[in-house]
Amino acid sequence: MGTIELKSNIHKIVDGIQNEHLLRVIYDFLKLKESEKSGGFWDSLTEEQKQEVLLAYDESEDDDNLIEREKVFKSKK
Repeated sequence: MGTIELKSNIHKIVDGIQNEHLLRVIYDFLKLKESEKSGGFWDSLTEEQKQEVLLAYDESEDDDNLIEREKVFKSKK
């Protein structure tokens, strides 16, 4: 899959997401990645860590697995 097709597919997926919390997480993630060295963080992970990240992403597709942003930050205080 080339860059243009990949971007198009990402746009389609994002356009179909109705969950504002998930959209905010995706936005925050992309903004962070935009400012970092390309691939630096991902490349620093072990294969096991990469699999954990991908599993967490898959689990985030189910709204029942999500925690409201306010609850997460409130519990960290």
